[in-house]
Amino acid sequence: MSTQVSEEVREALHEGRPVVALESTLIAHGLPRPRNLAVAAELEESVRAGGAVPATIAVIDGTARVGLDEAALTRIAEDPSVRKLGHRDLAPALATGATGATTVSATAWLADAACIRVFATGGLGGVHREWRETQDESADLRLLARVGITVVCAGVKSILDVPATLQRLETLGVTVVGYGTEHFPGFYLSSSGEPVDWTLRTPEEVAGVIRAQDHLDGPRAALVVANPVPEAEQLDPALHDRVLAGGLAAAKEKGITGQAVTPFLLEYLMVHTGGASLEANLAAVRGNVRLAAAVAGAYASGRGPGGAAAGGAAAVGPGSRGPGSHRAAAAGADGR
Repeated sequence: MSTQVSEEVREALHEGRPVVALESTLIAHGLPRPRNLAVAAELEESVRAGGAVPATIAVIDGTARVGLDEAALTRIAEDPSVRKLGHRDLAPALATGATGATTVSATAWLADAACIRVFATGGLGGVHREWRETQDESADLRLLARVGITVVCAGVKSILDVPATLQRLETLGVTVVGYGTEHFPGFYLSSSGEPVDWTLRTPEEVAGVIRAQDHLDGPRAALVVANPVPEAEQLDPALHDRVLAGGLAAAKEKGITGQAVTPFLLEYLMVHTGGASLEANLAAVRGNVRLAAAVAGAYASGRGPGGAAAGGAAAVGPGSRGPGSHRAAAAGADGR
């Protein structure tokens, strides 16, 4: 059983250069073939165009891989037997030699273990509708309360209970900021209608918050940067509301409950919007990847409040996880 950090990612971390973690569940389970492989390559190229190194994460034959080569990326995209792995599944997957794509929780866990500070994804999991009866919430939420990573996302999927999810994140001590918005995004939609407490407007400001977290050296928890899909690329709100209402009614009629509800609703949305929900999803992911690369670059270079490039103190608190801490951690991450 081992974790393997690619040479490119390991060298970037050792040298304090920006790295962006990417999940693999979108590739294996979120997009139709063969488009999924093309999108995977596109997202990695977008990270590079933004001046950072991409670190797509997956488990291959029982080895957690942080940074995939072309063969591994192709396997994740094309092999129908690839499993979907949350962080609870990592130990069994490593022990049994399984191959799987990592969800938000598993990707955040492995990225944090490799000392990668920035992670881009589409949307987070959250508290499910009818949670009072089912007690169903995504493992993403508790995991984000345990890892010091910055997650750039388009909010949580609009099929979930957004107010309850935000309340849960607050309870867990996870900081949520809106990027260029005063309202929490709705994944397919630019706004869920729910307000955010903090709004940041530049990658440098986000990097400054990460740096302040380093300095405080407080309880480890993620920073969620909620980046809305552009209004011109969002799913039409009226269409979204109409189709979602139909999907919820169909799920109730068919007796679909618990964990089966989310995949049913996502498929229902894609079919009944003529694929428009998928395009809005991809627009959100692309924007998040671009922003994540810019944030990682600002953090690594010390730009923004508290950074050396801004005239602030470069040192951080005892035991902190500033850019310099990458060097020691990355040196021992390969094959541990």
